[in-house]
Amino acid sequence: MATLRDIKRKIDAVKKTSQITKAMNMVAASKLRGAQANMEGFHPYATKFNEVIRRLASGVEDASSYPLITPREEVTKIDVVLITADRGLCGSFNNNIIARAEKFVRQQLAEGKEVTLFAAGRKGAEYFRRRKYDVRKRITGLLNKPSYGDAFELGRDVIENFESGATDAVYVIYSRFASMAKQIATVVQLLPIVPEQAEERAGYFEYLFEPSHEALLTDLLPNYVYIQILEFMYQTAVGEHAARMAAMENATSNCKEFVRSLTLVYNKARQAGITKELMDIVGGSEALK
Repeated sequence: MATLRDIKRKIDAVKKTSQITKAMNMVAASKLRGAQANMEGFHPYATKFNEVIRRLASGVEDASSYPLITPREEVTKIDVVLITADRGLCGSFNNNIIARAEKFVRQQLAEGKEVTLFAAGRKGAEYFRRRKYDVRKRITGLLNKPSYGDAFELGRDVIENFESGATDAVYVIYSRFASMAKQIATVVQLLPIVPEQAEERAGYFEYLFEPSHEALLTDLLPNYVYIQILEFMYQTAVGEHAARMAAMENATSNCKEFVRSLTLVYNKARQAGITKELMDIVGGSEALK
């Protein structure tokens, strides 16, 4: 049975843990505000850019002139860009992304396709490396402060692979930020770019372009890839901080509850000790009579 000293020591240890989790919650909240401001500022631009490029692509008569929008006749090799966090202590955030990625990769392998991973984030890279998957490139530190340079570095590699024929399709798996309490692991096809479909043209209006469609597509298609990757990074970064803030808040609440229960045990044990001493005193006094 634990002594009063053991219980007291445990209470002190849990209180120190509570202080750490509270501090981590405050740090995550601070980082979340900055990451969310970046995401909210960039999201409208990325959404509109996506809309314009897909509408431009839908007006191209000879798609073979643009490798990034030309689908392969047979898809046998695919690249998967997996975006996860570098650190843990954020609940099930990384596990959800990794589980979604593993399910997707297994489906592709079951269909006889060759899958190569680009792991942006230490958690995802280590998970698949331990399971002997083909991880071609591993990048860390992207979610600390996502930048266009990071997206360019990653996007350039997948574009080169796709244009050279080393891969037939590129998918991105990331965490889509739905709300502070909900982040959704999502799979998106990045390449080839899917042109806008007729049923998507509700409220359609014609754009006027200067210079021509062809000149714009030649210049903008690579930028589409970089901008979409940066958008996915921003979404995942906000989700990571939100998940960590929630996890640390729950941990702090659990610590406080644990301290209350340990304090109750401590008080009961102390009261039992005092009662036992009183009984011994009374018993000794009665014996002397």
